[in-house]
Amino acid sequence: MEYVSRVPRPPLDGLIDDLYYLAGTPPYPRLTLPPMPAALLIVNLGAPFRIRGGTDIETTEYADGCVITTPTRAFEFGYPRPTRSVGVHVKPWGLAPFLPMPAAELRDRPVTLEQVWGRPAVAELRDRLATADGPHEMLTLLEEELTRRLSETTGLGLVRHASGVIAATSGAVPIGYLRTAAGVSSTHLAQRFKALVGVTPKRLARTYRFAAAVFAIDPARPVDWGELASGAGYFDQAHFGHEFRAFTGLTPTRYIEVRRRFLREHPGHAIDGWSLPAD
Repeated sequence: MEYVSRVPRPPLDGLIDDLYYLAGTPPYPRLTLPPMPAALLIVNLGAPFRIRGGTDIETTEYADGCVITTPTRAFEFGYPRPTRSVGVHVKPWGLAPFLPMPAAELRDRPVTLEQVWGRPAVAELRDRLATADGPHEMLTLLEEELTRRLSETTGLGLVRHASGVIAATSGAVPIGYLRTAAGVSSTHLAQRFKALVGVTPKRLARTYRFAAAVFAIDPARPVDWGELASGAGYFDQAHFGHEFRAFTGLTPTRYIEVRRRFLREHPGHAIDGWSLPAD
């Protein structure tokens, strides 16, 4: 697959981790994406893809693209073969300035890009992207569109700063400290987080802690699960195992088996590292 990415220029760099272009044949027809401390915006330029969030939700087809706020559970992506899209990996608070609704309304409920920006605007953007001269021009066009849509958002500074502290501590900071440092009530802080991030500060901290644990795993080497759990700040290995199943639907040992399968079958693949084959 071809994967091109770059960091946007200010002021978008304070909201977005990177813009990316993805095209080609996915390694598997279905991939599972565990929850991450980030949001996602995709503009689809190929055949429709499918997303299923959790075992109790039906698979939904997305033709124009989708928007996903900071998730609390894994999503299963069904990619067409081949696939082609441009997208944005967004910081947890970064989607708020581009949404016409509170982020909490979209929690674990991906919506089409059309539902967020309207059919005419999305159709025009997709046409411009489809006729662009290569991935780099496509990313520039998407960056320009996002810059044009950037709006003032009440409470963004508060949520951005508190989220930054959560990220810097990999979710280990006491939520009471965030409230005291910001000089606001716990209720106000939670309300702002739900409006702009989609989840409470406590839930975001859990996600950052889980992500830190996952990224500490080297699937090519033996894993000391007790040491890993302790290093990530979990009470004990049982607590870690419970959280792992809640976030991925897999036990830690099953997760590492699936990661190793990916490595064996697709060494050095562009999208290895977070997504998993959906068995």
